[in-house]
Amino acid sequence: MNFSMHGREMDVAFIARVFLGLLFFLQGYDKVFRVGIKQVIETFHSSLSSKGVPNFFTVFGVYFTSYVELICGAFLTIGFVKYYCLYLLGFDLLFAAFAFGMIEPVWDMKHIFPRLALLLFLMIIPSQWDVVSVDYVWSLIKFIKSAV
Repeated sequence: MNFSMHGREMDVAFIARVFLGLLFFLQGYDKVFRVGIKQVIETFHSSLSSKGVPNFFTVFGVYFTSYVELICGAFLTIGFVKYYCLYLLGFDLLFAAFAFGMIEPVWDMKHIFPRLALLLFLMIIPSQWDVVSVDYVWSLIKFIKSAV
């Protein structure tokens, strides 16, 4: 473990992870608790069905994206199972890009691209930078137990 690391790397990793986690969590919270899953399905159903997309795809997509954003956003905010969450959120973004691309081939990426950039950043930075997290504390506990 490298304890001579400058605080900036840790700060950057923490801010980026928490910010991205909150973005996804609040988006998922909105879909699940405020707007409601049924309303979200209705919003996308007519646009996607007119393009020949089966209803199953729309329903599955709305449930998948809503709950992945809610759960993984919360977990990412506290730094729990970070890489699993990042992969699931990456699939979430791919799914959303496909759906929006089906609805309107040239669509505005202003909401998706910043999330994708932060997600990719978090996937490529060294894990040693992200020490203010549940995952890091858990790894320290495992290390201490194995040393005893």
